[in-house]
Amino acid sequence: MQVVIVESPAKAKTINKYLGPGYEVIASYGHVRDLPSKDGSVDPDADFHMLWEVDPKAQKRLNEIASAVKGADALILATDPDREGEAISWHVLEVLRQKKALKHQKVERVVFNAITKQAVLDAMKAPRAIDVALVDAYLARRALDYLVGFTLSPVLWRKLPGARSAGRVQSVALRLVCEREREIETFVAREYWSIVARLATPRAEEFEARLAGADGKKITRLSVGSAEEAQAFRTALESAAFRVRSVEAKPVKRHPQPPFTTSTLQQEASRKLGLAPARTMQIAQRLYEGVDVGGETVGLITYMRTDGVDMAPEAIAATRGAIGKQFGARYLPGVPRKYTVKAKNAQEAHEAIRPTDPGRHPREAARHLDGEQAKLYELIWTRTIASQMESAELERTTADIEAKAGGRTLDLSATGTVVKFDGFLALYREGKDDDDEDEEGRRLPAMSAGEGLDKRGIETAQHFTEPPPRYSEASLVKRMEELGIGRPSTYAAVLAVLRDREYVKLEKKKLLPEDKGRLVTAFLESFFKRYVEYDFTADLEEKLDEVSAAQLDWKQVLRDFWKDFHAAIGATKELRVSQVLDALDEMLTAHIFPPKADGSDPRLCPTCGAGRLSLKMGKFGAFIGCSNYPECRHTQPLTGDGSPEGDGKRVIGLDPESGEEVTVRAGRFGTYLQLGEGKDGEKPKRSSLPKGLAAADVDLDTALKLLALPREVGKHPEDGDPILAGIGRYGPYVQHGRTYANLETGDDVLNIGLNRAVTLIAEKQTKGRGPRGATPAGRGLGDHPTLGGPITVRAGRFGPYVNHGKVNATLPKSMDPEALTLADAVGLIDAKAATTPAKAPRKTTAKAGAKAKASAGDDGEAAPFDGATTKTSTAKKPAAKKPATKKATTAKAPAKKTKSASATD
Repeated sequence: MQVVIVESPAKAKTINKYLGPGYEVIASYGHVRDLPSKDGSVDPDADFHMLWEVDPKAQKRLNEIASAVKGADALILATDPDREGEAISWHVLEVLRQKKALKHQKVERVVFNAITKQAVLDAMKAPRAIDVALVDAYLARRALDYLVGFTLSPVLWRKLPGARSAGRVQSVALRLVCEREREIETFVAREYWSIVARLATPRAEEFEARLAGADGKKITRLSVGSAEEAQAFRTALESAAFRVRSVEAKPVKRHPQPPFTTSTLQQEASRKLGLAPARTMQIAQRLYEGVDVGGETVGLITYMRTDGVDMAPEAIAATRGAIGKQFGARYLPGVPRKYTVKAKNAQEAHEAIRPTDPGRHPREAARHLDGEQAKLYELIWTRTIASQMESAELERTTADIEAKAGGRTLDLSATGTVVKFDGFLALYREGKDDDDEDEEGRRLPAMSAGEGLDKRGIETAQHFTEPPPRYSEASLVKRMEELGIGRPSTYAAVLAVLRDREYVKLEKKKLLPEDKGRLVTAFLESFFKRYVEYDFTADLEEKLDEVSAAQLDWKQVLRDFWKDFHAAIGATKELRVSQVLDALDEMLTAHIFPPKADGSDPRLCPTCGAGRLSLKMGKFGAFIGCSNYPECRHTQPLTGDGSPEGDGKRVIGLDPESGEEVTVRAGRFGTYLQLGEGKDGEKPKRSSLPKGLAAADVDLDTALKLLALPREVGKHPEDGDPILAGIGRYGPYVQHGRTYANLETGDDVLNIGLNRAVTLIAEKQTKGRGPRGATPAGRGLGDHPTLGGPITVRAGRFGPYVNHGKVNATLPKSMDPEALTLADAVGLIDAKAATTPAKAPRKTTAKAGAKAKASAGDDGEAAPFDGATTKTSTAKKPAAKKPATKKATTAKAPAKKTKSASATD
């Protein structure tokens, strides 16, 4: 018997069918060990000795693996073909050695890029030893991320209350988003005019030509900057005679793009399918691990974490065969196409992401897949097939036109593109970002040099230059790859972390930095600039790649990094909060004190009229306050989403009943609505805004409805008592008697109906009446395919989640709980079970302090700290001294306090 170790139960199930009765395939459920979430897990003073801790949930699985190995002839480590896969195999082997489960058994490492029967059987014939260089690269990356997270994050907590974490790559990605927002805020629009002539050939075929020159001088897009200049050109063209000076037609070829890498798949799935990178990787994982096709479990795509663009020779041959069969010989190049990696710092040379069988058409595969899986498979299939198709042949025509107006000569230009042969375009066209230009223009009519043209009209149009577009998730991944920041396994995790920590938000598919994200970036740029520089981060990635190629010692990489980083951390010990505030205030001026329309001083306090507004720091984070405090207590949030200006308020309208002003105001804890100013010492009626409703979008009707809350939704059908809907301390809710139930995502406090309200109340009451810790039953999805037991999707206080036994996994924001499938849920449950960190044992002699939780990401790197702050010691009042009646006990020295934080890539 030979024991085979893989990561996931789905992968184990598939491979077990391929190998037969002589093998036992066991899943490790991802990483089995991690660095404990406490100081000292990586010790620079001991030459970076790393303290590994076995996950309690992995302990049982490791015992099962050890038991199986003791009676086996061989151990075969068959985890994924990348650094993380190599690291998982190394961890399993180390634990088995510690358990003394290995004696005479032969240990082999096999890798396969696709989970198909042939690929697995071929891999079994070519075993190797564990690649020590890849493991070293993993250790170096893990240690670096731990040291950054657990050293830098506590500095943030002390100097910047409300900040949650800082990570080696996470912080650099955040800087990209914040930097783009600064460019947008400081952008000054420039006016320019376009002049277009509508002309016609002698055959009455119309086309458009743009002004390109005048009196021997070239005119570019921004050359005409005023209405007066535009009008002067228009006047000249109105009386001009037009003729064709020359016509030039050039053949142009457009070549297909290579098959997908991790980065390009995430970009294209975002553009074409609207999928978040994390969701794309979840779906790709299922396609890779295999689905049931005709009674056999088959992996449909190759490994999905790669930056390679080449394909195996047999895959190229199969792809060319599919092209010839479907499109004919005209669409097949004479020789196969070869692609090379263009990305900076490309690492292991894996294959591109491709179908395992190019002959399996998307229509055939769709019968065995759900909607999202079918769409992603089709995207991968069409890109792969197109990558080996013939180039598209186009003809680009340029016509130079002369306009004579009195003694002036004006030059115009017209261009057009014609597709002569569609080639790969018959199957696939790449999606485009907002800032990409379409290469294909309009077709020009036939014309010849010297031919006269009729004027049909002259048009001028005013334009203004626009700021650069905000990053989408796709374009941010693209930019990170261009800069050499991060790696295929980290892109999705980085974006998820930035959103989960509320450093950025996704609005209309664009990434906008939140205030806390901008504060963190400004702090790091002010005091740790080197460590958020793009070149520094990319250079460090290059060194890790050299480690993986056995060209550099991993301990030396850590020594070089730690020497300067530790010194930079030490330099902040004497840093005063006032210095931090001054630096952030200056860097964020354009954001928090934008110029006012009336030209008045944006820093002048609107309440006292004499004080100066500046950045302040409080218990709950940063806010804007007056320099005349405590005489003037004016405060406001960093930004108002719209809107309150001047005295910190914006008048929406008048209440038709009372005649009082309805205003939206900026308060220290956010934007709120207020009716009037209050009379006889009474507080005025106020209402906070529901999450997702921007102040700029609030009209008078909405404001009055919010101020009228709580409202009666209806009578409860059982007892006839009213059900109310309102907004409280913890957000919108519905109330029936003493039962309060929070509204969920998608519920509107102003429009929620009686049936929905009754359901929420019933779910809350069911939860409250059950045994301690009971939760609503939720929607059943089915039993776990390998572990057994039901899996349900439920609504929780912090959002929807899936449950299996004692394992709860929160649904990503990109997942719809109503559309969740069993396969999706199993993936989330297995990932949660594999990455849940060990819990430190509770001490009974003292209250345990809050500790940060670290979890392994897709590439085994730690996720950021989950809490807002970490407490230092809390002073207690000394107890009153009592007369000594017994021998005093010896006081124990206080335990050394530790702080925990981590950061992910």
